Amino acid sequence: MSTNSITGSGLPNGLFGSVRPEDIRWLPYPALGKDAHTAIVVGDPAVAGPYVVRVKVGADMKIMPHIHPEDRVYTVISGVFYIGLGTAFDPAKLAAFAPGSVVVLPGNTAHFHWARSGEYVTQVYGLGPLGTEYVHAADDPRN
Repeated sequence: MSTNSITGSGLPNGLFGSVRPEDIRWLPYPALGKDAHTAIVVGDPAVAGPYVVRVKVGADMKIMPHIHPEDRVYTVISGVFYIGLGTAFDPAKLAAFAPGSVVVLPGNTAHFHWARSGEYVTQVYGLGPLGTEYVHAADDPRN
């Protein structure tokens, strides 16, 4: 399985803390493509344990079918989050979620995204280590 190359850590788990919007540090997110960025908010997604990351995807970017080994809970922060389930990219299967929406994605569920109405930001909670594996290796932007 491929990893995401997200390294570093946010606030430590188990201690009181906070992150303000101006403290978010965006980094390139090669596992999703050149117009994707991530910010580590809580924990270290590269190791076992809880993590929270934010993911920012540029307008009109398509993320081909992939899986994550871990269960995930997405909260839409801004923009419209489009997600579809399946091993083939199919715009007809996309569902749109507005800011404030929460989406639960069980681990190992093939899915895809399209930022069809503009840039979006989601916050993702999961239990690491975080991973991404594309259904078709040729779709992996790291290749």
